[in-house]
Amino acid sequence: MQLPALPLFVFSLAFSSTAALFGEIPRIYGDEATGYGPVFEEQPIDLIYPEESPEAKISMNCRARANPPATYKWRLNSWEINLSQQPDEHYSLVGGNLVITNPVKHKHAGKYVCIAQNEYGTVFSKEATVEFGYLDMFSTEEREAVHVREGQGAVLLCAPPPHYPGELSFRWMLNEFPIFIPLDKRRFVSQATGNLYISKVESTDSGNYSCFVSSPSIAKSVFSKFIPLVPLAERPVRKYPADIRVKFPETYALVGQNITLECFALGNPIPEIRWSKVNEQVPANHEISMAGTFLHIFNVQTEDEGQYECEAVNSKGKDWHNDWLHVEASPEWVEHISNMEKDIGSELTMSCEATGKPLPEVRWLKNGVPLGQDEVKFSSLTVEDSGMYQCIAENKHGSIYANAELRVIACAPTFEHNPVKKKILGAKNGRVVIECKPKAAPRPRISWSKGTELLSNSSRIRIWYDGSLEILNVTKLDEGKYTCFAENDRGKANSTGALTITEATKITLAPSNADVTVGESARMQCAASHDSSLDITFIWSVDMRVIDFDHEKEHYQRVMSRDSSGELRIINTQLKHAGRYTCTAQTIVDNVTASADLVVRGPPGPPGGVRVEETKDKSVKLAWSPGTDNHSPISKYTIQYRDAFSADPEEWKNATTIPPNVEGNAETATVVELIPWTLYEFRVIATNTLGTGLPSASSPQVRTREAVPVVAPSDIGGGGGTSRELTITWTPVQPQYYYGPNFGYIVAFKPHDYSEWRKVTVADPEARRYIHKDASIPPATQFQVKVKAFNSQGEGPYSLTAVIYSAQDVPSEAPADVGAMPLSATEALVWWLPLNQPNVEGYQVRYWRKHFDSEAAAQRVLAASSENQTRLVNMQPDSHYTIEVRGYNAAGCGPPGDIAEIFTKKAPPSRPPKIIKKTLSFSGATVNIAWEHVEPLANESTVEGYKVLYRQAGHTTGKVYTTGKHSIDLPAPKEGDYVVEVRARSEGGDGAVAAVRISGGAVLAAQSLSLVTLLVVALSCLGL
Repeated sequence: MQLPALPLFVFSLAFSSTAALFGEIPRIYGDEATGYGPVFEEQPIDLIYPEESPEAKISMNCRARANPPATYKWRLNSWEINLSQQPDEHYSLVGGNLVITNPVKHKHAGKYVCIAQNEYGTVFSKEATVEFGYLDMFSTEEREAVHVREGQGAVLLCAPPPHYPGELSFRWMLNEFPIFIPLDKRRFVSQATGNLYISKVESTDSGNYSCFVSSPSIAKSVFSKFIPLVPLAERPVRKYPADIRVKFPETYALVGQNITLECFALGNPIPEIRWSKVNEQVPANHEISMAGTFLHIFNVQTEDEGQYECEAVNSKGKDWHNDWLHVEASPEWVEHISNMEKDIGSELTMSCEATGKPLPEVRWLKNGVPLGQDEVKFSSLTVEDSGMYQCIAENKHGSIYANAELRVIACAPTFEHNPVKKKILGAKNGRVVIECKPKAAPRPRISWSKGTELLSNSSRIRIWYDGSLEILNVTKLDEGKYTCFAENDRGKANSTGALTITEATKITLAPSNADVTVGESARMQCAASHDSSLDITFIWSVDMRVIDFDHEKEHYQRVMSRDSSGELRIINTQLKHAGRYTCTAQTIVDNVTASADLVVRGPPGPPGGVRVEETKDKSVKLAWSPGTDNHSPISKYTIQYRDAFSADPEEWKNATTIPPNVEGNAETATVVELIPWTLYEFRVIATNTLGTGLPSASSPQVRTREAVPVVAPSDIGGGGGTSRELTITWTPVQPQYYYGPNFGYIVAFKPHDYSEWRKVTVADPEARRYIHKDASIPPATQFQVKVKAFNSQGEGPYSLTAVIYSAQDVPSEAPADVGAMPLSATEALVWWLPLNQPNVEGYQVRYWRKHFDSEAAAQRVLAASSENQTRLVNMQPDSHYTIEVRGYNAAGCGPPGDIAEIFTKKAPPSRPPKIIKKTLSFSGATVNIAWEHVEPLANESTVEGYKVLYRQAGHTTGKVYTTGKHSIDLPAPKEGDYVVEVRARSEGGDGAVAAVRISGGAVLAAQSLSLVTLLVVALSCLGL
């Protein structure tokens, strides 16, 4: 049960002002108090509870460090949860943790706050939201098939089911689980909508697709009904311009987040995706993945805000899309409160300041009670002002809490924890400060004495506001015991220390200025006198930075000697070692310094601000700012470039310039001999008499202006092809020679004896051929052809003229006297009279089963023009075949000759012979193999005899015997194993095989039998 939270009132102790100053101080705020208010060590966090979770429990954690230990309460949507009176069927408290058993969405979703309190005060935790997550199943309705022509783009819609929260991840399955389609530059799955995009459909894309949706928040996945994708064949495959179908929306991101922008286009050829930031560079903290479809920006910062653009380009056209990325920020502290102890009666201002976008609002709580939105001020602190304070900064992106305990104390002065230092050392003629910092509240009055003499402010002696005693220009006369007295309205205390004066430290040998060249060594000397009772240390620094000799020993070495000197050696000096070196001679009492400058001369530093000021088609005007000359005048500059067509993107090439030699006092130069309409970057390198420096940062990319093409296509040729066609081919111009947009080709051709050229335009810059179809083109006619390039600026020069021939006609005559005969159940022989035409390149034989197969499904065999017969294979047994013969050439096939028809033989016997015995002869020279006769089935050929293959085991070839009998005598092997294969022979071919293995060892065993044994065997065989 929940009750409305009652405000926490802090009751006044009802002290009068006199009692507040002089009365009893509560124990918890006395000078011996050791307790403290609650400090959160663990606070509740936002969580999403899966509605289908098998663990019917939510645990909200809360733990605070406190003395005495804290007690805990919880609120839901600003209402206090009743945990103490009667047991609740859902809520229970375990330590400070709130456990919700069998959570119910309409009861337990909302914003929770943990409250920790003890006698020192109360603090509220950050709000934590509990939400219920779900992901429903997809609809069971069947999805309609998607039919797309090859070469076109396709979009398969996912339409994810109802879900919470909104964050999902998407993949697509093909045909069955868990086969997921791989993503590449042709296929893309939007992580915003889940849709599958295919830029160019191919025949291999055919299949059934299912959208697989996962919710990482609740660890659940579901998948849709399958969507059939049916590519429709199209020849030739058409090309389509780039068409962006996945467009990133106007996006809001928070500082520090990682964000991803999506962009994907349909088109054939597959479009290339390019990203840019309008009028600015794309942030350095970006990455492009999935063939350009994703732009990731990591650790987003405010300067990354702006308009981003993606451009999709292919040879047929381009498309682009842009939108804004807005960067905002969660609250972040600029200044916040921390625990503090303040004296009773003192002034105090507590303030918090936060930054964020939108600008956060700040509010205050004391022990959980609102105080307002401004800073908290106290003109005179009382004990009642002690407690736990919280400032909260919040905007629409979140809130942050700063917690602090304010303790107002009142106590008599005491030096127990911070007495005056017992032994104080001071350097002669120097300055001494003796600290006096007792614990006391309110602030005590401080006075000092030397021995019995009370001290007061003078030209040499001053008592600071914080109680410290300062003595200037000390001498031996100032030695003695000094006592600090502290007193307030609650009591008094004092503490004493002794001052001893030592000799001052003085530099006796100061370092001298040095001037070296890179690679040389330098020395800096330093020596000092000091009090003999003290140790001295030499510290070296350069430009205010102390030298770490352990980590910088490669260049810095310290040379110590017994005569109080500390020489510094700098080995193999580099430009970075130049600067002002300071030697500090230091004792525990005082220190003294001396400095000198080290000048390091070397090659120049990199020039800065390299930029292009003027752009033409083959030249640019480059400007830069000189870098440091490192104390040696710059004698010349070298300009380098790299372009988009370099084989190695890291390779820089020396540029040709006007003037050819760029002097050291120059800050501009013209780079010439560039390629029109090409992206370039430039950098500048300075040189002086000591060497060549590091290159500058590269200039922003710049594209030279367009120009008319000057390079013509090469390798002009062609000819052949289908009848009444003229095929013209060439090698395309390389992209670096396009010289401008809208690049293509003009193809010119004419018959050899014509004077007028016919011209056609080919807009594809990657095209390699043009086929001109014209029914009036005579066959095998000589043509002259030439090709030139064009772009938006004009036309380039023609290539050399080539001579080609139009396609010849198909053979006009049909082969005569076509005949055929079956050879077996699966093979036949066909023959014909050769054609007497020079344009015949060969013969095409087609054959198909009459009444069973369509003519389109006919099998084909090609024969050379010199042949007049060929064998047909892979035929069906006992079938009626139609056979057709045509002459052919590159233009196609001529008319068919007379149709021949045959019947293939019945199939050979499918059953193998049954081998019934193998018998060794009396002499042991032969082996008799016998088998049963094979009876063919009704649809099989009659057995005409038998074939016997006799081969050595492990070999595929051997000796073949034929016989009309049902047995055969074979030579017995002398050694090794042999295999005998027997099969029936018929007009339909050879039947199934039966095999038996015989061994040479068995033959030898038979030869070793005694004569008596052989006679007994022989008599047995004769039946005697």
